[in-house]
Amino acid sequence: MRGISVLGATGSIGRNTLAVAEMFPDRFTVAALTANANIAVLADQILRFHPDLAVVGTEDDARALKNRLPTGANTDILYGVDGYIAAATHDKSDIVVSAMVGAAGLMPTLAAIDAGKQVALANKETLVMAGDIVMARARKKNIEIRPIDSEHSAIFQCLAGSRRSDLRRIYLTASGGPFRSLPAAAFADVTPADALAHPTWQMGSKITIDSATMMNKGLEVIEAKHLFDIDHKDITVVIHPQSIVHSMVLFADGAVMAQMGMPDMKGAIAYALSGPERLPLGLPVPDFGAIGRLTFEAPDLERFPCLGLAARACESGGTMPAVLNAANEAAVAAFLDNRISFVQIPAAIAHVMDAHKIVLSPDVDAILAADQWARRAARDWMKQNKKELPA
Repeated sequence: MRGISVLGATGSIGRNTLAVAEMFPDRFTVAALTANANIAVLADQILRFHPDLAVVGTEDDARALKNRLPTGANTDILYGVDGYIAAATHDKSDIVVSAMVGAAGLMPTLAAIDAGKQVALANKETLVMAGDIVMARARKKNIEIRPIDSEHSAIFQCLAGSRRSDLRRIYLTASGGPFRSLPAAAFADVTPADALAHPTWQMGSKITIDSATMMNKGLEVIEAKHLFDIDHKDITVVIHPQSIVHSMVLFADGAVMAQMGMPDMKGAIAYALSGPERLPLGLPVPDFGAIGRLTFEAPDLERFPCLGLAARACESGGTMPAVLNAANEAAVAAFLDNRISFVQIPAAIAHVMDAHKIVLSPDVDAILAADQWARRAARDWMKQNKKELPA
């Protein structure tokens, strides 16, 4: 029996993790759950899984959560960063599923590594912001970080049993999102509802917008660089709209290995929790005869400039990836709030990156400072460049 702490329990990854845990009650028990402000869902999860600890963002939310639970409930309620770190280091937790959204996942994930926990990582921002630091600490603690992103899980699985020294190239597949074929002239009219209508994956709002801009794929390139210790120039993004091939690796002898399956995150989650053993999940399998063909194409960097911005941040290094991520988080939030247009997302990010003075070889404090600076710079730019709404 292995204890699990789920950081970000009320999001898509968190809910799917709990679904997997519920399928195998003889293997997994839930030690801790965290959320930001989704009190109603977290309360239901507490009643269902009876964790020792639950954590929310603020003291008011903690009070509201307690009021939703029956008298005598045995789950301790904490809040804030200290609470998230307590969940990540809980003594009954063997595996920490890091699925918080955005930069908030960095410090709890580092705490989990320092506490010697196995980390199942869905929070790509942790490695985007501080990949060198995170991977160095994991090596020091002899901790294997297991990826949950479908693409990185695919690479992780393709490399199982092979020598890392034989790896030559990674092919990260991307669905292309809802605007793969949309003319560039139409991007200015894209609404949040349009961008949230992903053709193949069911995800949270932030990651869905990142998929629509293809920033998600840019962040994944940076994540893969750190996870698999490979130069970012040896990572190729390939558009694959069917979302059946989750990623591929090229080996020294010219062999290419792909991992395939239907688009369902439970597979990647289960492998992160139990691999190399594969749990019988009962998921549907691809009907290749009905699918007919699998297609691949190169991304259009002119229509999707966020990919180029991510490559630039990766090349610059230091604090620039953290600035990229923070500016993107601020811009996506503004777009979802209808304060800027879709095409202003990359414009805001580019402005902030242009203004940033890179700190090379930063420590965690410098990374967090750069993150906060970038958010302020993005907000300032967006105030001066508000979206013109129709009368």
